[in-house]
Amino acid sequence: MTKHQDNPEGPPASQISGLDHMIGPLVASRPHLAQTCEPKGATDVMTHDVTETEGLITARFHGVGGGSGPLTLGQDNMLRCIGRDRPEQINRESVWPVPEGTTVATAVDALRALLERHESLRTVFPPGPGKDGFPERQEVRAEGEFTVALVPVGDRDGAGIDALADELGRADVAVPFDLTAAPRLRFTLLTEGKLVHRLVVVGCHAGVDGVAVTLLIRDWLALAAGAQLPPAGSRTPLELAALEQSPQGRRKTAAALKHWESVLTAGPSSSFSVDGMTPGASEGTAALLLRSRAAAADLEAVCRRTAAGPSAVLFAVFAALAAHRAARTDLVISALSANRQRSALADHIGTLAQDALIALEVGPSAADDDLDALIGRTKVASFTGYWHSTLNADKVWQLVEDVAEQRGARFARQIVVNDLSLAIPETLSDARPAPTADPEVQWLPDQPLPVRLMLNILRTAGSLEFALLACPQVFERADAERFARAVPAVLAAAAAGPLPLTELAALSGLSPATRTGDWQRIGADWIDLAAVRALVADALGARATAVDLGHQDGRLTARIATTDQDLTPAAAHHAVVAALPGRETAMAPHHYAVHHHPGPLPLLTWPTLPAHAEGSGRAEAAVAE
Repeated sequence: MTKHQDNPEGPPASQISGLDHMIGPLVASRPHLAQTCEPKGATDVMTHDVTETEGLITARFHGVGGGSGPLTLGQDNMLRCIGRDRPEQINRESVWPVPEGTTVATAVDALRALLERHESLRTVFPPGPGKDGFPERQEVRAEGEFTVALVPVGDRDGAGIDALADELGRADVAVPFDLTAAPRLRFTLLTEGKLVHRLVVVGCHAGVDGVAVTLLIRDWLALAAGAQLPPAGSRTPLELAALEQSPQGRRKTAAALKHWESVLTAGPSSSFSVDGMTPGASEGTAALLLRSRAAAADLEAVCRRTAAGPSAVLFAVFAALAAHRAARTDLVISALSANRQRSALADHIGTLAQDALIALEVGPSAADDDLDALIGRTKVASFTGYWHSTLNADKVWQLVEDVAEQRGARFARQIVVNDLSLAIPETLSDARPAPTADPEVQWLPDQPLPVRLMLNILRTAGSLEFALLACPQVFERADAERFARAVPAVLAAAAAGPLPLTELAALSGLSPATRTGDWQRIGADWIDLAAVRALVADALGARATAVDLGHQDGRLTARIATTDQDLTPAAAHHAVVAALPGRETAMAPHHYAVHHHPGPLPLLTWPTLPAHAEGSGRAEAAVAE
């Protein structure tokens, strides 16, 4: 699930970056392409399959097979996101390493082979029959055209080439894909004469997710180096869709929906419900990269001592620090590409793009609760979440709406973990300059991601490398860096033996977030009553001449004075729930009392004002609270 709220309109793609002046003419036409790009063992077809204009090569691919079928659950999810969100929030850009000595001709040939090898890259999504045209099927193109942009590097050195590649990627990622045309990738080669220095790739998330991209990089490196790869052995999207539609697949999807219902109904709707949170999304999410060889050795020691894998250990450390910062003992954490945890889908080239929803009792539950015990709880909770991560996106989002209507609190996807450590080739990490410190912290450009805290695990063997994204409403930059540096500090302490969770504050240097004013714990949520009053008043607007809020025994009662004869508890609740997205410190009242009061309103004595209508405002409960 990748839906989020409060997504303002972004600038047009043409305004993202003015790079037209960088797309200079090619140094010369290349008659050598007809010879150099010829596939091994094939006839000379390149003169018919490649055309070249200034700064652009167009080539044809001839894949094996084709066909059509229903969407996979992951495709369905991402197509919904593509229809709702800005391209730069959905598309994926990356800079791929290039084997030394790779020519433009070799690169084009390798990219052609990559498209021909993987059906997902040749998949299109024609409009469906509904009014909104939402696709209902996928179609695999057996052949077609792809383009490769060529950008000369000029006199730039290595760092300058990297900067150019990053800038080109950031510009191209803001350009939407045509869902009816293949391929699902766009390519830009940074060149010096015939040689290629960098490959910039932008992927459509309906065709590839993050893990698929890293698997494609492995194939690209082999193909660009002249290797002959065996046929791809992973399930194709068409095969995966058939499995998901089988009776076994439908049972699995139904069980996943039950798990989500349980977590959404009983778990915290907002893990970071603290002072400083304001309605709406932040302008950008701060991002930093941490690298440490010492932390990798400490992580290995903790894994040996606790018989847990690196992913579970890092998940537990991250959760412990997040709970400490959020000043709570329980969290709901989303883990991305959760289906990748299954061996049958680990090498799938496509988009799984489905979350595991993990409800975790972080603790400390007692004075002697330690990180070892939390690692054990994390393993159990993660397995449960991963097992129930095959989801029908439409039903999940209807479930989110149903729970919000009944519970009065809307789930906010605030804390996210994305473990890419098993998929990212070490060549990507090794290609970066060696760290200048241990740990080394490098700030990255802000990201337009609607999360409060996100851990991207990039590497665990030999060097611990992760990217941390932190919302400025929750973390100032100094605190975000403290959080990142706390991870290796906790690992170092835990490598020596069990680490009490009560020692996290001293180790991290992080202060817990605060809740000043009129906060109440209602169910699993911390609720700011002032935010609730503002929510009700804003939702009703001029329909309410006055609003009062009462709290007793964990229940909220809104008293509403109005001159609107049509305002009922149901209408009030509907308006309040509709205004919930982005208001993560508030919830809808449990009970509404509507008082008809004509004319200008003097100071009210609410208990003496007769109620015209009272009730919860909820419809018959489709989801039990």
